[in-house]
Amino acid sequence: MGLHYRDATEADLPAIVALLADDPLGALREDPSLPLAASYGTAFAAIASAPHQRLIVAEEEGRVVGTLQLLLIPAISRRGSWRGQIEGVRIAADRRGNGHGEAFVRWAADQCRSAGCVSVQLTSDASREAAHRFWRRLGFEATHVGFKMSL
Repeated sequence: MGLHYRDATEADLPAIVALLADDPLGALREDPSLPLAASYGTAFAAIASAPHQRLIVAEEEGRVVGTLQLLLIPAISRRGSWRGQIEGVRIAADRRGNGHGEAFVRWAADQCRSAGCVSVQLTSDASREAAHRFWRRLGFEATHVGFKMSL
């Protein structure tokens, strides 16, 4: 498929934010206008300095066409196991439907497996029905009910 996965650099932030903003929910949450809000740089620095977090980009022919955030979470439950958490998965609109998203998520799950995680989890907004079909097709199961509180 010609995809290459790597840790994001701060220079990737405009492309990452544009990917996050390119859907109905993201358009309400993100601001891809340049220069980017300083809060994006602050968040990037926090992720980059955290030992069990990675902000990843998928590149194709030098273009950032995907992003996700990968967290490794230690837990006391399940006998002191580790879990992987995948967040903020996006593939460029013109690259969807050709297996890029599936390959990217499988790569992320393999990263979790290699790190010793016993499971990988994610959340998906209840309104994202197409995404839910995608997650189920990849083997994810809706085993829990998630709750959030806006602060």
